[in-house]
Amino acid sequence: MASTETKATTDDLAGLEAGLDALDAVEVRRSPVREILVKKTLPPVLAVALVLAVWQLLVSAGVTEESKLPPLTAVWDSLSDMWVKGTLVEVIWTSVSRGLLGFLLALAIGTPLGLLVARVKFVRAAIGPILAGLQSLPSVAWVPPAVLWFGLNDAMMFTVILLGAVPSIANGLVSGIDQVPPLYLRAGRTLGATGLKGVWHVVVPASLPGYLAGLKQGWAFSWRSLMAAEIIASSPDLGLGLGQLLENGRNNIDLPGVFLAIILILVVGIAIDLLIFSPLERYVLRSRGLLVKS
Repeated sequence: MASTETKATTDDLAGLEAGLDALDAVEVRRSPVREILVKKTLPPVLAVALVLAVWQLLVSAGVTEESKLPPLTAVWDSLSDMWVKGTLVEVIWTSVSRGLLGFLLALAIGTPLGLLVARVKFVRAAIGPILAGLQSLPSVAWVPPAVLWFGLNDAMMFTVILLGAVPSIANGLVSGIDQVPPLYLRAGRTLGATGLKGVWHVVVPASLPGYLAGLKQGWAFSWRSLMAAEIIASSPDLGLGLGQLLENGRNNIDLPGVFLAIILILVVGIAIDLLIFSPLERYVLRSRGLLVKS
């Protein structure tokens, strides 16, 4: 009887050990490019194709008037016309370069601000509610004062972007730091990671998921703020961006041009997410063993 119980216990321990070995042996591999294209790119492409098919069906069936929903051919003609004139890439780059530069400036300001708010209680009590309030304030509200402060120039554009993106980045980092388990901090102090070393080697790596979420939201606010500024504030010195292209279409009662601008704004937003933030997110998850296949 005793030998039977001993054998059962040994079998249980062996099974447990085999299970742990199996967990340790889980292979975290990088998916082939073809697999990534099928899983990540094909679904949104099919969704866009479905939307375009429904769009064309509504127009062809006469469900809606062309003065309210232009046919796809008219939008394509507007795109082709801009391409032939050589203005398409210039318009897109004007907005993208502003948006990315403004986001990088917001990143440089929002990151240390978030660390300061998260780690210093007095600063958190003083600035934390202000950051939360600024994050809920529509970015378009900053366009009129920015125009009065700086005039119609790039400084005005970057001011609107910063005021829209910095609170999101800072709050994202604060949220990420708040979710760091206290055990990590104690272990870091035990190993000598105190002060700036503790921040760099323990706090920042552990808070990356929340920080990354703040970065994604910060980019969204940057892009939306820029579009609002370009729509409201127009000047030859500012060049022609996607927001101004949208406003020009409205002023000229050019509905295909309006829809083309909307589509281009949407495409840029999706492309930035797929090319920059999605790989970063996969890398962070994979480095924590939370993503087996990507």
